[in-house]
Amino acid sequence: MPLGMVILGRQGSGKGTQAVKIAESLGVIHISTGDMLRAAFAEGTELGLEAKSIMDAGDLVPDTVINGIVEERLLKDDVKQGGFLLDGFPRTVGQAEALLSYAENDLCLALNLDVSIDEVMTRMLARGRDDDTAEAITRRLELYETETAPLLSWFTERGILKVVDGNGTETEVFGRLMEVIEEILGK
Repeated sequence: MPLGMVILGRQGSGKGTQAVKIAESLGVIHISTGDMLRAAFAEGTELGLEAKSIMDAGDLVPDTVINGIVEERLLKDDVKQGGFLLDGFPRTVGQAEALLSYAENDLCLALNLDVSIDEVMTRMLARGRDDDTAEAITRRLELYETETAPLLSWFTERGILKVVDGNGTETEVFGRLMEVIEEILGK
């Protein structure tokens, strides 16, 4: 059965970096909603341009848009055969419930990279992306606390949440993540 995982954590916690490493290590498909949205607005699609204006204001793209993009991607053959690691989705309980409607049998693990607000603020300002202004970062972190943090309880209730310390070097954090994943897989 394909392995279905979600990686959670505040923006700047290292989710994207670790997700790539995990996907390469396990041979699962890394699905980053941020990458999908950035590609859509780089291509100038209507959806992409709409999403860009929302993200530039520091807001989250509406569930209806994201749910459709993710569901379509999870139905592709490479994911059905190899499994998936979602990065940047779900961000709300509503998105998580939508995910269960089309991936319940595959979803077995939600990883939360735990990094303090001060540390992620420092990391995001240092990476220097256009959408990483102090105001936009603060707004995204506030949204995370109100909209995304409740997912931790939601995944805990389903018995699939594992919290992993996201501080330290990339290698140290990756080692901790792989220990948890291997424990779940029974290796």
